[in-house]
Amino acid sequence: VQLQASGGGLVQAGGSLRLSCAASGRTIRSYSLGWFRQAPGKEREFVAAVGWSGSRISYADSVKGRFTISRDTAKNTVTLQMDSLKPEDTAVYYCATDPYPPEGWQRIGTAAINAWGRGTLVTVSS
Repeated sequence: VQLQASGGGLVQAGGSLRLSCAASGRTIRSYSLGWFRQAPGKEREFVAAVGWSGSRISYADSVKGRFTISRDTAKNTVTLQMDSLKPEDTAVYYCATDPYPPEGWQRIGTAAINAWGRGTLVTVSS
């Protein structure tokens, strides 16, 4: 499995950014896709995940109502639309994939995730 993330950058508080991740591999169509993030000096944390069909979705409480995750099953891509960004959203964002359903990602934690993409930096200025 390979994951290639794009997007990110610098934005002012209240602004929006979109992250995308292209996934490839024999089993990717049956896997969940999602995002974690890691702020300076902090542990990597769950952000959002979407199941293989695109219908099952899970969000961290800290981003509910502001971030939207979606999946294009034909193109094997996952997108994270981030609106109403806050300075505390500043982090390196990592695309991830795992066969586990999205509602369980926050519970299983980073150690159980099957594969990671390279991170992309999101900086939100106040």
